[in-house]
Amino acid sequence: MRAKAASINTSDGLAGPASRTFSVNGQVLTAPKPVPGLYLVATPIGNLGDITLRALETLAGVDIIACEDTRITRRLTERYAIAAQLKPYHEHNAALARPKILERLAQGASIALVSDAGTPLISDPGFKLVREVCAAGHRVIALPGPSSVLAALSVAALPTDRFFFEGFLPPKETARRARLNELSRIDATLVMFESGNRVQDTLGDLADIMGGRDAAICREMTKLHEDIRRAPVSELARNAATLETRGEFVLVVGPPKAGAQAMTEDALDDLLRSRLKRDSVKDAVAHAVELSGRPRREIYARALELAKENEGGGDGQD
Repeated sequence: MRAKAASINTSDGLAGPASRTFSVNGQVLTAPKPVPGLYLVATPIGNLGDITLRALETLAGVDIIACEDTRITRRLTERYAIAAQLKPYHEHNAALARPKILERLAQGASIALVSDAGTPLISDPGFKLVREVCAAGHRVIALPGPSSVLAALSVAALPTDRFFFEGFLPPKETARRARLNELSRIDATLVMFESGNRVQDTLGDLADIMGGRDAAICREMTKLHEDIRRAPVSELARNAATLETRGEFVLVVGPPKAGAQAMTEDALDDLLRSRLKRDSVKDAVAHAVELSGRPRREIYARALELAKENEGGGDGQD
């Protein structure tokens, strides 16, 4: 039976948890109170077993845990029998909560900052708090651990020597496509977050703009229904209708093919003319997208023009 976490209600005093202990596999361990400061604690992105011992010791020892959603963090603290005083800190209350946190730090408190999942400050409002804590002269200590960005990069089977983390793309199609066109010029692997209700539309946009690149869809990582799909972007987009859209998604797109950015318009025309002599417009476009790195829509339009010039050099159907 899991030990139940005990806690006491406090107002603005420094009284912390009723006991600084935590439980792992039925063994109760004591956690010392950390030195005053703000502790950035990475928490599991799905599987609660991915928490580190150092993180458990810190969460059990601090005076306060500042978290995005107390209900989500409470699942973690109850799992490990941590008596925690949880305080909400999220984008809607951050402006009011920051001064209170700074005041507690000035009084000598030790405070942990956690996000709902993964490493704090990645797509959450924590950076403003860290900036003000540093400006006030208090300690900021990072406890590394789970990160959906790094987990996705690890399993995507794509180059990891250089990567660019975009976070969430714009929700509106026009803005999203404009941003993807900008991202397509970055010579690095791209990592993006996306919601389930938009992931299929985003894959379609990616196919138009970066269709020839290798990519991976990482869904529900470390959870029971984890699903990793690896294929060229165009193939992932074609099969998007079969994708389970419930859950959390990380999209990873490989860098442009070697020499892709160097292809001029004249070189692209030569390539298309050569392929259209023996291939359909669809196949010629797919080949050109892969080699040139240019947006698929642009290449498709040009291929149709050349096909008409050649009077039947392609079938004009996609």
